[in-house]
Amino acid sequence: MREMLIWLTFGAAGGIQAAAGQLLVRRLLDGRRLTGGIFGAGVLAGAGIGILCGVCRLSEPFLAGAEAVWIGLWTARFSKTSIRESLFIAVFYEIGTALWQFLTAAGMGIGFCSRRFLDRMSAENLSAVWVFHILLAVWMFLVFRREAQGEGKRFGGASVPAVAGLIAVITLSEQRALWIPDDTLTMWTSLAVALIMGVLVFRMNRQYEMEREMAALKEEQAKLLERDYTALNQLYEAHARLFHDLHHHIGALRRMLARQDYDGAERYLDELQEPVREITDKTWTGDETVDFLINSKLAEAARDQIRMEAEAEFPRHTNIRPADLCAILGNLLDNGLEAARKIPEPENRMVSLTIRRIHQMVVIRVENTYAQTPEEDNGRLKTTKSGGLHGWGLKSARTAAEKYDGTVVTSFGGGWFRAVATLSFQPVGRQRAEKDLDGLAGESERKP
Repeated sequence: MREMLIWLTFGAAGGIQAAAGQLLVRRLLDGRRLTGGIFGAGVLAGAGIGILCGVCRLSEPFLAGAEAVWIGLWTARFSKTSIRESLFIAVFYEIGTALWQFLTAAGMGIGFCSRRFLDRMSAENLSAVWVFHILLAVWMFLVFRREAQGEGKRFGGASVPAVAGLIAVITLSEQRALWIPDDTLTMWTSLAVALIMGVLVFRMNRQYEMEREMAALKEEQAKLLERDYTALNQLYEAHARLFHDLHHHIGALRRMLARQDYDGAERYLDELQEPVREITDKTWTGDETVDFLINSKLAEAARDQIRMEAEAEFPRHTNIRPADLCAILGNLLDNGLEAARKIPEPENRMVSLTIRRIHQMVVIRVENTYAQTPEEDNGRLKTTKSGGLHGWGLKSARTAAEKYDGTVVTSFGGGWFRAVATLSFQPVGRQRAEKDLDGLAGESERKP
């Protein structure tokens, strides 16, 4: 009976630790969400490792090492995270759980004035193991019940137990109610310090990766903006050439009209207007740069036999900078046109742009058909392009949207890919003045 209790305890402990470990690795590394079957298989395997170590009476370091390797490799495989980082987190996670399991047993030993709680195979120690893992399950539920957490909150959730563990070990060395050998306290103090160092190293590595990615993102944004402004400069050059040669064109038209060659004069005017007609014939937002961008994408779609529709309801005089709006529109439209261009049948190539104002928000939706179902890598869309500028379009659009408390959300299905950007804006200039006047008028109407 006692052997069965030991096996049950080790099995339950292994299963709970495997569950919490999988969630911790996935959340800290922002990995793909594990399905119920894969998550359950990982929990059962962790329980099996615990039972095996209990039956064979293996040492705690061996048990912790086996669990760490299993959690790290299993989560990296199915959550699509880095194996190196997954194993790193799993190792320090096992150190942390071992530390707090010891602290739980020591605390119960102090409370009941019994050193048997520190005896690994005693009934008292088994009760401490149960108490700790019940608390671990509760902690797991409280910390991970919300799916979305920022980088700072996730780091805080990992660092608090490490710091509290070190403080608890130091406190144990000062108490006199329960005798604990000095070498045992020294070992756990060293492990607590190592745990804190591991958390700090992980945080520094993640910060470095974020800064490196942001630096690369800014560099690619600059290249993308340079590309768009190069196209805009070409338009200005076309205007400049037209103005420079204006007197020659007027002379040619005068001669045609003098000969009553009206058809020739009309064709001549069409030729002069052609370079700028297709990208300056419609106003969408009121900003010349943004309107040029939209019109140029419409012209590009027409050249590639892509049916593109655009509809815009954009507020005037807002704090949304044209450069940010171009970054969002340019990248989303580029992605849509690129995907539609790969469809073999021209009649199935379609792109739709919709800009709507909803109260104090602007919603930009770009939809396009596609030939190949988009793939996801680590919970993010995987680019099928090659080259230095590819793979940064959505990141650049999201970075621009975040300046206005917005985001970019993507989805696909039914043969259509959808990217929706939301931006919050504040009225400036004329729009704010009109809003203030409307408010004053409303107040005057309410007065008796």
